[in-house]
Amino acid sequence: MPTVLSIIVFTVCFTCAATDSVYESFLQCLKTHSSPPDNNISSIVYSRSTSSYEPVLQHYIRNARFNTTSTPKPVLIVTPLTESHVSTAVICSKNIGFQLRIRSGGHDFEGVSYVSDQPFFVLDMFNLRSISIDMTARSGWVQAGATLGELYYKIWENSKVHGFPAGVCPTVGVGGHISGAGYGNMVRKHGLSVDHVVDGKIVDVDGKILDRKAMGEDLFWAIRGGGGASFGVVLAFKIQLVEVPETVTVFRVERTLEQNATDVVYKWQTIAPTTDDGLFMRMLVQPVTLNKQKTIRISIYALYLGGANDVVSWLAKDFPELGLGKQECFEMSWIESALWWASFGKGASPDVLLDRESYHVKFMKRKSDYVKTPISKKGLQWLWEKMIELGEPGLVFNPYGGKMNEINATETPFPHRSGNLFKVQYSINWKEAGVEADTRNKDLVKKLHSYMTGFVSRNPRSAYLNYRDLDIGITKNWSYQEGKVYGESYFNGNFERLVDVKTDVDPHNFFRNEQSIPPRTSKVWNGMKRMKEARPPVQARHGTKQNLIL
Repeated sequence: MPTVLSIIVFTVCFTCAATDSVYESFLQCLKTHSSPPDNNISSIVYSRSTSSYEPVLQHYIRNARFNTTSTPKPVLIVTPLTESHVSTAVICSKNIGFQLRIRSGGHDFEGVSYVSDQPFFVLDMFNLRSISIDMTARSGWVQAGATLGELYYKIWENSKVHGFPAGVCPTVGVGGHISGAGYGNMVRKHGLSVDHVVDGKIVDVDGKILDRKAMGEDLFWAIRGGGGASFGVVLAFKIQLVEVPETVTVFRVERTLEQNATDVVYKWQTIAPTTDDGLFMRMLVQPVTLNKQKTIRISIYALYLGGANDVVSWLAKDFPELGLGKQECFEMSWIESALWWASFGKGASPDVLLDRESYHVKFMKRKSDYVKTPISKKGLQWLWEKMIELGEPGLVFNPYGGKMNEINATETPFPHRSGNLFKVQYSINWKEAGVEADTRNKDLVKKLHSYMTGFVSRNPRSAYLNYRDLDIGITKNWSYQEGKVYGESYFNGNFERLVDVKTDVDPHNFFRNEQSIPPRTSKVWNGMKRMKEARPPVQARHGTKQNLIL
């Protein structure tokens, strides 16, 4: 009878052998399909026996929940250097029979771009990050692996009075951010990132490289907010720049319950979405302990596209509860405001935007909601009690209005436009590793989410795709009915059109993840069965070990 040790040794050896077999088969396929022949193509593929495998995998993990020994790991990591590499990677993943996950920055909160319960490859786009700006046309091509920080820096190099309305975190990858309808602190003035995309390039399920004309308007519509990874591999977007003033103003104001925070929040709900379109006031709501007393602290972070005198004057009239003084405002250039929002210190050089490292990777969980009618003071006071009782999760309120009211809900897959006062993000971070801490903290944020039920949208209870949340629902059988559960939350009525596009461009559902757009048909790509003899054991997403049986 074999001992436990001998079984472990056998399993490890089998796993290594199986992985090596897959590596060789994949590499041979890449060489076969490379045109012209590429003798260095092995440099872009990392197997588990490659010394650089772990550093490459971990470098773009932005949620520590998915950087544990029990997290399922890819069999191979592919890091294309050219667009043709992406094409051959898609073709060969299909030929060999492996699922492909696509990572452009790693900021997806549930790790679906680099974690799977099924054997899989990761296609990591970080080498494809070129940015070309054409100031004559006030546009630019940005590859999917570029970061927002790199994009902002490149715009700043070319113009001091132009910007792009996208997120405030500089290490987010452009591919995932834009294809998921990313937004930032100019959302009220200029709308979403996808509202300024005029062309794109994608590799389809057959490995073909398509621009807007070749892909057609339906697919172009879908990848501007419907999540590109459901339809192919986004290579690049052509964006239209927006004008920004030479001087902008930022400010941060904090208040506690003892400093009229409830009055501020109550008034903020009607002022923040209706004030001047150039003013964006994000509000953080957190339970804290000050002087041994539990309370709620609100923090308002703001960008105004203009001078301090104007914003102070307007808010004194329309929002006196805030009590904003000019001494709390800082005038600066737009690129300096990008540094301020990213929490770089005073006097930081724009060069720091080129740093792709993320130095504060934490365990985290996020959820989202939309609020259509103001929460009453009584409702807010009840909510404060619940938040203090929970002790940990916080809320982030992001105001809409302005440009968001002017764009039709069907213009892009992102439907949450007119009628929404603000978006809510539920946020919790923690430092302790382990299943117990993971469960405890996720349960806390779920409770806060449940407490908000009476205050937020319903039928469906809407959510934001780029705040990915697997609690809403996942697909296990890749069916339309499963996909509809989370699809209608993210996309409301636009889900059906996304399904139609998916059915047309990827009917066998090769590009898929736990919350991808399903095809309307029941056919499912079955290439996973082709290499079953060579498969290593895998681990379940949530850490319990299992063997894959196909």
